[in-house]
Amino acid sequence: MRVLFLGGTGNISSACVERALELGHEVTLLTRGRSASPFGPRVRSIAGDRDDAALLRSVATARYDAVVDFVAFTPAQVDAAVGAFAGRVGQYVFISSAAVYERPPRHPVITEATPLGNPFWGYARDKIACEERLAVARRERGFPVTVVRPSFTYGPTWIPCAVGGHDYTVVDRVRRGRPLISHGDGSSLWVMTFHTDFALGLTGLLGHQGALGEAVHITSDEVLTWDRIYREIGRAAGAEAQLVHVPSDLIAALWPERAGSLLGDKAHSVVFDNGKIKRLVPDYRAMVSFREGIARCVAWFDADPARRAIDEETDRAMDRVIAAQRRALEG
Repeated sequence: MRVLFLGGTGNISSACVERALELGHEVTLLTRGRSASPFGPRVRSIAGDRDDAALLRSVATARYDAVVDFVAFTPAQVDAAVGAFAGRVGQYVFISSAAVYERPPRHPVITEATPLGNPFWGYARDKIACEERLAVARRERGFPVTVVRPSFTYGPTWIPCAVGGHDYTVVDRVRRGRPLISHGDGSSLWVMTFHTDFALGLTGLLGHQGALGEAVHITSDEVLTWDRIYREIGRAAGAEAQLVHVPSDLIAALWPERAGSLLGDKAHSVVFDNGKIKRLVPDYRAMVSFREGIARCVAWFDADPARRAIDEETDRAMDRVIAAQRRALEG
């Protein structure tokens, strides 16, 4: 198959490109060129902005079997993709987000039939609007869209965290004996998916006629509490994670930049029914446990001191929220 990735060097997309190459697909990437491609001559690379409508139409003339769009976040961007690829591509795969499902959920087990709606997070509302535009294009123009909804998907370059960023800062705090924030009482349920597992599901959908017009989420089946997630990070870092439980509303009030992602996603217990992806891609199984995945992440950061940068702003914000919680308890 001839596959075009819009994006392709990010946390999730790089694993999908690697898997597509393993399957023997002919892969082209359209990226801004800001991140070095790890794929070398194995892929054809086009440097440019996917928001350049003329460039997108030019790229579309090559007629790909599948286009996977990791970098569409607004309705205007998917409108441009429909305009460029309609009648020229066998399948357009839109990478949405599991954050589109209703928050708070009426039922903790999420299926693709769960209603969409997220009043807390603009990112999720934009993704919902994108899905709605694509549904219209499918209905009115026969546009061959497949919607894929990842939940929290991480790879070696990320340290997954609900409150505190995705870089080395969290590991550094653990190793220095500094506490981490665990929202609520730490017992809400969550699912972490390693990026190579997600890639198995995504590439299994490419060229799949049964996936056209469908929305599918791809996650692990391993269910974790947030306290356990942080303790596994500590275990991988070689130190015990010290946790401070802080109400999600208080975190949002004291750290507004994190409010949408927390209240609109991670503060709620969710478990995903992966029956649909397993029916469409019978070989799909998430094989990397969180314990194994986070060990790989910490090892990646430890392999090069240049990777172990600390976000001082995030570090101070975590201290500020923890101090406020402790004052509240003392009061």
